[in-house]
Amino acid sequence: MRFFIMIVLCLVIFNCEDKQSQKKMPTQVIDSTQIKKETIALKTDTITEGNQKEFLLNKDNAMEFFLEYDKKHKENKVRIVTDYGNIDILLFNETKFHRSNFIYLAKKGYFNDTQFYRVIENYIIQGGSTDNREVMRKRRYIGKYLLPTDTKRGFHHDRGVISMPSSDIENPYKLASPYEFFIMLRDVHELDGDYTIFGKVTSGLEVADKIANVDTDGSDWPLKNIYIRRVEVLD
Repeated sequence: MRFFIMIVLCLVIFNCEDKQSQKKMPTQVIDSTQIKKETIALKTDTITEGNQKEFLLNKDNAMEFFLEYDKKHKENKVRIVTDYGNIDILLFNETKFHRSNFIYLAKKGYFNDTQFYRVIENYIIQGGSTDNREVMRKRRYIGKYLLPTDTKRGFHHDRGVISMPSSDIENPYKLASPYEFFIMLRDVHELDGDYTIFGKVTSGLEVADKIANVDTDGSDWPLKNIYIRRVEVLD
C-alpha cells in the first residue's frame, strides 16, 4: 500500500513540474523569415535610428548646422525622379539655408518615395510628404525644426520656381516647413513675401504640368499616388 501511494505522489509531482515548464515557454511563434526581412530593411535604409541618435536637428541648432553645412556642401543642382519623368532644378545660392537644407535631405535619402500630395492644374504641384509611416519615421531620425522665411532676394513666384511652404503648426511668422516644397506652374505674385523661393526648374517643367493634370480628390490629393522615387544631387 505504501509503495502504491509513493508511485501516485511521484506521478502528481512530475505532472505539476511539466505544466510549470510549459507556462515558461513563449506561446507566440516568431516568423524567422519576417525577422530577416525587417533586419535587411533596417540595414538598407539610408536613415536609421542607430546612426541618428547622436545628432538631431531642432529649433536651437538647425540654423548653425546649415550655416556650417553650407561651407562644405556647395552643390546646387538636383534632379527629382518620378514615374512621369525627371525635373531638374537649380537651387539658389542666395537662399543658402534653404539650399543647404534641400541638399542635406536629398543626401539623407529623405525624399525617396515621398509624394506629390497636392496638385492643382495650372497652379502648383506640392511634394515632400506622404501618408506613409516610413517617411514620418525618417523625419523622426532627422529632427523637428523650421527654417526662417527669406523673401527679400528679388525672386518672384513665377512659373517654374521652387518654393517652401510654411508649417501648418501655430506659426505667426510663417516659418518654412523644411521637408516640403512646391513648384509653381504659373505666375502668382500674391505669394511673394510669404514663402521662400529657393530655386527654379531648368528642365522638365512639362513633367510638372503632366503631374498637375492628374485626377484628384476634393483636397487636391491625386487619386493615384504620384511618387518622388528619389532626389539626386548633381555635380
